Amino acid sequence: MNPVTRNRLIGLAIAVVLFAVDQASKAYVLDTLRLQLGETHYLVPFFQFTLTHNYGVSLGMFTAQSDSQRWMLVAVTGVIAAVVTVWLLRERKLGDILGLALILGGALGNIKDRYELGYVVDFLDLHFGEWRPFLIFNVADAAITIGVVIILARSLLIREKAPDNPADTVVES
Repeated sequence: MNPVTRNRLIGLAIAVVLFAVDQASKAYVLDTLRLQLGETHYLVPFFQFTLTHNYGVSLGMFTAQSDSQRWMLVAVTGVIAAVVTVWLLRERKLGDILGLALILGGALGNIKDRYELGYVVDFLDLHFGEWRPFLIFNVADAAITIGVVIILARSLLIREKAPDNPADTVVES
């Protein structure tokens, strides 16, 4: 197997594993802990599980207030996931593929919630006293955020190596 195909398969595998971890974590909170909306399960002084339902997208924006808006969000996020999949399958470098895999796996986890439940299950509650640096989130949200940071960092900080011989460059007209 060539290295590019291997990298792409690794990326798809990461997306699938992340999707499974996200769904398992939500099942643990809902089915094992049986948290109810707004209920908190104490873990440590700065981190706990607090169940909330997110009817919007990132940071609760674009809240779906009707069934048609819900399905519109499912469709739009589904299209975004499809675009990310195509992008992942076109990339060659594992670093870029890793960021896209995190975004894809997270997006699929949240799409499944919205499709089945009408909202996204959020429960990870990081806080320092009353100060919360983030809204309550889930594994999928964290993966999407980390994936976006990886993509941005790589695009801003990593440059393609210039060819040793400038005559080797192809100029298209």
